[in-house]
Amino acid sequence: MGFFSKIFQGLKKTKDAIANKLNAIFVGELNDEFYEDLEYVLISSDIGASATEEIIEEVKKVAKKQKIKTSEDLNKALRQIMANMLTIDDEEIEYPTLISFVGVNGVGKTTAIGRIANKFKKDGKSVLMIAGDTFRAAASDQLTEWSLRSKSRIVKYTEGADPGAVVYDGIKSALAKKDDVVLVDTAGRLHNKSNLMEELKKIEKIINREWEYQHKNYLVIDATTGQNALSQVKMFNECVGIDGIVLTKLDGTAKGGIVFAIAKEFGIPVKYVGVGEGVDDIEDFNAEEFVNGII
Repeated sequence: MGFFSKIFQGLKKTKDAIANKLNAIFVGELNDEFYEDLEYVLISSDIGASATEEIIEEVKKVAKKQKIKTSEDLNKALRQIMANMLTIDDEEIEYPTLISFVGVNGVGKTTAIGRIANKFKKDGKSVLMIAGDTFRAAASDQLTEWSLRSKSRIVKYTEGADPGAVVYDGIKSALAKKDDVVLVDTAGRLHNKSNLMEELKKIEKIINREWEYQHKNYLVIDATTGQNALSQVKMFNECVGIDGIVLTKLDGTAKGGIVFAIAKEFGIPVKYVGVGEGVDDIEDFNAEEFVNGII
């Protein structure tokens, strides 16, 4: 099953929240009442006030220029406008590369890492996973299971060990073995937010010192959190700088519109989306197909 098939199924709830309501409010005339209704539909789908305002302004421009009169033309214009919002310039992966995964507890971070490792392995890349979450019970065991399933190497310590030391040794191992891809799991919760952020800054400092190749920080977000995701992006971006978003549990929510709010507020691209429970149910993000899945 390709991206479109999976994303179409995974976005069913979000589509119900947007496309079906669009059909209900469009009666052939794009007047003030329509735009008020459109604003409500978009905001209620967690697209966010700022992104919604931009989308509506663009629709007004296109509608005037193209003299839109049909729902087909309206949907076509909306798809293009919304896909453009999600199309963000991004640096290509260069090997060897190291990707650190950050995020709060419960978002599916370790599972996402395992699935992404599996994708890289299927592309013929050698992968090392570093179990840097030494604070959560069984996090290391969970990542070990994923290393076995994806046939990837893993560097781990016992629970409670210094995560910085694990990352340091993992990088040394990756450099010695000339691995193509290094995936770093990090803790999602310590005693308080400041402790978590200080630990992440410490790991970031070690990576910047020991790893001379491409380094990315991806934030894993649970799509069901909706607008709360924005505060997570802000918090982690200020701490370590976020290069990409991994959106999990997309198939379980009507709040898939949050990707537009993130794109508008932060200009950070979505890299992967989780659309199911299987080992292969994580896909590279495609803006046009994502939009086609909801409109």
